[in-house]
Amino acid sequence: MSPIPGSGLAKGLAVTLRTMTRKTVTEQYPEAQPELPPRTRGVIGLFEENCTVCMLCARECPDWCIYIDSHKETVPPAAPGGRERSRNVLDRFAIDFALCMYCGICIEVCPFDALFWSPEFEYAETDIHELTHERNKLREWMWTVPAPPALDPGAEDPKELATARKTADKLAAAEAGPAAAPQPPVPGEPEPQEGES
Repeated sequence: MSPIPGSGLAKGLAVTLRTMTRKTVTEQYPEAQPELPPRTRGVIGLFEENCTVCMLCARECPDWCIYIDSHKETVPPAAPGGRERSRNVLDRFAIDFALCMYCGICIEVCPFDALFWSPEFEYAETDIHELTHERNKLREWMWTVPAPPALDPGAEDPKELATARKTADKLAAAEAGPAAAPQPPVPGEPEPQEGES
């Protein structure tokens, strides 16, 4: 049995009429900035001071879109009689966002927390070659990285914080220890009796 002629048209018009009376949810993007979720993957920010040029991020990147150049510098000994050390100095750190697939592997494998997700997403270019951003631009994006979310009220303290507290408590006890401890008697002097000062 065939449906009533024109029933499909009537249903379509009913949907149209229903949606015409509802408030629109379209955001006027350039004038009104969108409210982004806290874990938005926009671009990758570089905290250059933490980078040790270990190259883990570049090696693990499945797209090979991270370019790192460095050179070695000799550091003088910290104490007399010590030996000189060599360290890597970062010359170039660039990410080609035309190749990047935003998987986040580079951020996960960085052992020194030098790479972070920034919610910044307005970096379109007219030329694809300009999507390779150097370390100066990546450093600028670092300041747009939001603070980490607060821990749950019942959560344990991070290991780093607990270790720092223990160290601070030990130092405070060591500083207060000699002042609070009773002084040993000087040889040849009579020990004070109870009630004497």
